[in-house]
Amino acid sequence: MNSTESGESWSQWIDFDKSNVSSIPECAGVFGMHASMKILFIGSTQNLRNSLLESLSTSCIDKAKRFRYMITESPDEVKAQILKEYIEKHDGKLPLCMERI
Repeated sequence: MNSTESGESWSQWIDFDKSNVSSIPECAGVFGMHASMKILFIGSTQNLRNSLLESLSTSCIDKAKRFRYMITESPDEVKAQILKEYIEKHDGKLPLCMERI
C-alpha cells in the first residue's frame, strides 16, 4: 500500500537507527516497521519522532531493521485501515510485535 484514500503517501523505507529517526518530523502520523521483509509493527502517534525514538528500546520492535512513515492528521483512522488490510492479507493475523499487545 503506497497511499491512502485521502492522498497521504508513505516515505521510502529507512534504516531504523537513532540517526535516521532523529531527522523524522515531530508531527502526527502512522509508521510501519519490518525485519527480513516481515512487518513487525504498525503504529499511530501524535509525534512520529518521539514514538520512533521510544521504539528503538521497545522489546520486539527494537528488532526492526527498517521503517517507513506517513504524515496524516488522522493517524488512528489511517492505522485502523492499514491494519484491516494487513489482517485480511495475512489470514487474520496481526504483525508479529502486535500479537502480544
